[in-house]
Amino acid sequence: MKEIKRIGWVGWIISLSIMLSPMIVHAWSEDLLSHFQAYIDIREEYNSNINLTSNRYKQDDFITTVTPGFKISTAPRSPVTGQFQQTPTAEEKYGIDLDFRAGFNFFAENHEDNYISLNGSLNAWYALSKNLNFRVRDYLIRSDDIREPDYSANAIPGQYLVSRTGKRTPWIRNVFEPSVQYEFGRKDAVAVDSLAINYRNNVYKIQGSTGEDSMENSINPTLTYWFNIRNGVYFQYGLTLGNFQQSSDLVGHMATGRYTYRFNPNTSIFGEYTQSWLRFEPPSLDYTVYRPSIGIQHAFSPTLSGKAQFGYFWQSPEKGSTTGGLYYDVSLSQIVGKTTYTLLSQGGYQEDYFTAQNRGFTKTYKVLGRISHQLLQKMSVGPYSSYEWNKTTNQTDRIWEIGGDASYKMLNWLALSLGVSHLENHSNLLNGSYSEYRTWLNVTATY
Repeated sequence: MKEIKRIGWVGWIISLSIMLSPMIVHAWSEDLLSHFQAYIDIREEYNSNINLTSNRYKQDDFITTVTPGFKISTAPRSPVTGQFQQTPTAEEKYGIDLDFRAGFNFFAENHEDNYISLNGSLNAWYALSKNLNFRVRDYLIRSDDIREPDYSANAIPGQYLVSRTGKRTPWIRNVFEPSVQYEFGRKDAVAVDSLAINYRNNVYKIQGSTGEDSMENSINPTLTYWFNIRNGVYFQYGLTLGNFQQSSDLVGHMATGRYTYRFNPNTSIFGEYTQSWLRFEPPSLDYTVYRPSIGIQHAFSPTLSGKAQFGYFWQSPEKGSTTGGLYYDVSLSQIVGKTTYTLLSQGGYQEDYFTAQNRGFTKTYKVLGRISHQLLQKMSVGPYSSYEWNKTTNQTDRIWEIGGDASYKMLNWLALSLGVSHLENHSNLLNGSYSEYRTWLNVTATY
């Protein structure tokens, strides 16, 4: 069994705070409280299947969660809503947004499942010069949820990772991502030349034997260059080192090249090619993935925009037959009056590593739709639905979910929200299928 070293998120926060403390003190010198916000959230949830097991084994329970937390931001709070005012980071020399909360979770019947959850996010940036910017992102979660929300920065909202734990057991993930970007040459509203380097340290640890610990270290240099206002190129390279407690360690390489032609500020087309190589320690088999694609981005109007990318992928393993399929990424968003419509769909494959199950190369297709409507000045409602199909060598899952939520801001400092959802998974594995019904009520008080 291999040892997985854990990089403490507290150390990163402390180091960053020391580095940014002079500018934070300067920003807060006039009014400290305008940059600090404390809150407490009380949630009551009914869950018909707390372990996501097959129907004949499922257990239901009521879960009460009390979550105190705080936010710190260099952006000032609004005197009307009490929320932090959003400021364009590109126009600010420095800034920090920190949100941290701890949840005390109590199960009405299954007391052995009581636990303390943690959730933290950090986004900080500093312009070292007019063209040189430094940014740090940190994501922390401690939970016992069977399914883990997708933690990547470009994930579909409401999307979950392919892997899941076998039962409720506490796990923790910390993702630390510093980056540096240098802008040069062309720099206008629609075209910016830049060179960036991004680093990721991703640590996953889980108690018990339902999964395995893992750690990812990766570096991704990128180059964006515009020959003129219409023609531009983008290049990216990725090196990933993966360390696993039980599975074979990996070394991964990824390269992407994209050419973009812009007809006008609202419409552009592009051609893209991505290739990745994953090399494992024995006995796991190496493989290579090839993925050419083309796409279009178009703003139909100030309130309607969309993106469509289509291609094909081939996975060529060291031994065995090649597999392939359609690759696509489609998104559409429209605002009509007080209503926002969002449709997102992705298909092709995922490389599911650094998760509870580490299912590896997975064919996947997913679609998510959501409607958000401002029913009253202080009340919003929204139904949503999703479907996904995931297939590995021995396992196929078809998961669909439908639900809705509503929120009402009673006072500037007091908000209510409630929701309901139904989830089903149809699997080819014995006892792999399950269903879940949830309903919840949240009360949030903010200072």
